[in-house]
Amino acid sequence: MLPDLLAQIPAEEEIATVTADGAYDTRACHDAIAARDAAAIIPPRQNARPWKPDTAGARARNEILRASKRLGRALWRNWSGYHRRSRVETKMNCVKLLGQRLMSRDFDRQVAEVQIRAAVLNRFTALGIPMTVAAG
Repeated sequence: MLPDLLAQIPAEEEIATVTADGAYDTRACHDAIAARDAAAIIPPRQNARPWKPDTAGARARNEILRASKRLGRALWRNWSGYHRRSRVETKMNCVKLLGQRLMSRDFDRQVAEVQIRAAVLNRFTALGIPMTVAAG
């Protein structure tokens, strides 16, 4: 699925990183990411072994494997930026809590409905951020 998704992005569009969970730790995914000159942020599986370094994707994946073994999985996740993925998933869960279907049938009204949901989420997020003031 990932190679097909990357193919939908125009070739002149630059991709810096591709972040995915361990289910995407496959040769096809790493090769597709390397073909777009992007960095893969995909944790190796628990029982991962180095791949034969015959492609750029395999070499990049072997580097990820070495780094995660050297640093440990938890430190690798922070170092690589993988932890941002969970923030996105959490926010998407919040979007789903507001309803997974649009009520409007007209496209312009659907756009407005999505914008209202985004405004509600942004307001909720703002309410949860503490206000700090320097004392003294």
